[in-house]
Amino acid sequence: MMELPHDRPIATPEPADLGVIVEACQRGDREMQRELFERCREPVYRLAARMVGPEDAADVSQQVFLRVFQGLKSFAGRSRFMTWLYRVTTNECLQALRRNRRRPADSLSFDPVDHRQSPVDALPDKDLLEAALARIDPDLRSVFLLREVEDLSYARIAEVLQVAEGTVASRLSRARHQLQITLRTMGWDG
Repeated sequence: MMELPHDRPIATPEPADLGVIVEACQRGDREMQRELFERCREPVYRLAARMVGPEDAADVSQQVFLRVFQGLKSFAGRSRFMTWLYRVTTNECLQALRRNRRRPADSLSFDPVDHRQSPVDALPDKDLLEAALARIDPDLRSVFLLREVEDLSYARIAEVLQVAEGTVASRLSRARHQLQITLRTMGWDG
């Protein structure tokens, strides 16, 4: 099981530093592979926890890093590394959800690793929102989380999900609409 630090703030890697680390990893530098894992494990786990639930997030995160290190030599740098990493993470989460359709993700009673205040955390009914998120379509959930929690632009989300920006906007609108309906059926009166 993956060990995650809960007591230090997330540092967003500088793109130049991350590029150097990725290049070293592509050459097989084991120390830089460890550094890449250390720098990127928190955003991967955070997204996985919200997509598949905390009970499966560590397993999915490990699978993500297995895929990343297996596919790193073929990473050509046509997109930013974090964009590629979010794509791998989202794909692994969606695959895990397909495998585990029998059990939906539970709401989170804690923020798994991110100590920044996200828009979701600022809500007084955070638990209700987390439960509602677990009930909406996973493709819509991924767009919502990438935008509202990870704060990616429409362009970056389009790159991550390999869809048009208009599709991102449409899915985000549908996600927000589904969330409103789901929240109201769950008793939210906001």
